[in-house]
Amino acid sequence: MAELLSVGLDVGTTSTQMVVSRLAVANQASSFAVPELTIARREILYQSPVYFTPLLEEKRMDAAALREIVEREYQAAGIRREDVDTGAIIVTGETSRKENAAAVMEAMADLAGDFVVAAAGPDLESVLAAKGAGAVEYSEKTGQTVLHMDIGGGTSNLALIRRGEIAATGCLNVGGRLIKLQNGVLTYVSPVLRGIWPCRPGQRLSKEEAEKLAALLASALEMAAGLKPSDGLLEHLTTREAQAGLPLNGPGEEITLSFSGGVADCIDREIPWQEYGDLGPLLGRAIRGSLLCKGNYVLGSQTIRATVIGAGCHSTQLSGSTVFCQNVTFPLKNVPVITRQEQRSHYEGPVFCAMPGLEAPTYQAISQLADQLAAQLPPPIYLCLEQDMAKALGQALALRLGREAAILCLDRVKVGSGSYLDVAAPVGPAFPVVVKTLVLSQNGCSSEET
Repeated sequence: MAELLSVGLDVGTTSTQMVVSRLAVANQASSFAVPELTIARREILYQSPVYFTPLLEEKRMDAAALREIVEREYQAAGIRREDVDTGAIIVTGETSRKENAAAVMEAMADLAGDFVVAAAGPDLESVLAAKGAGAVEYSEKTGQTVLHMDIGGGTSNLALIRRGEIAATGCLNVGGRLIKLQNGVLTYVSPVLRGIWPCRPGQRLSKEEAEKLAALLASALEMAAGLKPSDGLLEHLTTREAQAGLPLNGPGEEITLSFSGGVADCIDREIPWQEYGDLGPLLGRAIRGSLLCKGNYVLGSQTIRATVIGAGCHSTQLSGSTVFCQNVTFPLKNVPVITRQEQRSHYEGPVFCAMPGLEAPTYQAISQLADQLAAQLPPPIYLCLEQDMAKALGQALALRLGREAAILCLDRVKVGSGSYLDVAAPVGPAFPVVVKTLVLSQNGCSSEET
């Protein structure tokens, strides 16, 4: 049984934390069948303390301080950057909209080994949080439809899960760190609150005014869950595209609500309202008294650590085993995904062409497809297919393009245009793959799919 060492780093609106995990890779197929490699076991080896995300000012993260945190935690965990096989750096929530977010991700990536992802985007965060909190596993075991809400400092990331499969994701600009307080005086008010809440930095904030804001944000979450009709509030707290997809669940669909994130820690606990210098305790209390907690609901098995555990344990998948590789140097990082209909010329450098593939293809069908792709796509040719035909198609392409051409064909990888792929060196016959969306939104939550 092969093993991968995985690192997850979550740089959030309020907190930064890291986990180190061991992923065990096993062959689920019989001795006489094509190998079917899966990640059979995930073991958390180390969890860092939860740090406040270091900021130089409201619009800039402190990259040097973040590097110091990671270096310190690598030492505490007893690992070196060259030990790391896979994982993810996730810059999340309002932090992903800081002016230097892209530069920080780039600076952090070199500390995280050869195959750790630098990624941001609410849909990826929704998926990782739902998996890290145990909501996906809960839905799979119980058969219930679960609407998971990961409520952090700046955003709430939603995932609808049916029978253990994530059916849809969404995002709201709702979180406990949309305001900051010091000795009862507002030191920060997020721009997303303009037009819906009158208080400004420098004002003394009463508990009553803070409770009104908490109730307003809880009401937005109720609307996002389809528990009350929208009155225009969602327009202020989402992009137009994201709003069109809410609620994620169907009308009258019976759901169990699941919560994670820092605010989830405040739902079932009595915490002094200014304990953290933000709205988190009051927002948790407002959620507890809202429609969100009147029906079936659960707290995630992980709350504040859900996203980072998802990043460390659940960001990697394995391709199928019937793959083809020729003259490719690994790791491949941040390779954009296109469909056959899109123009490759829009991108500098290599791209992955995503295709559904053919079910039980004939030799003639594979030959015809190889002829078309060889004519359309100049090397290097990177393909990801949903059907088990990558090895045969890769061999057909190699016959047409020659032994010098760089070709990589992966199967059992379902990914859409607008995503990016990281691919590591093979583990046995399969390749570790991370599917992600690199989105640095300036105007609130976005709606790209991962």
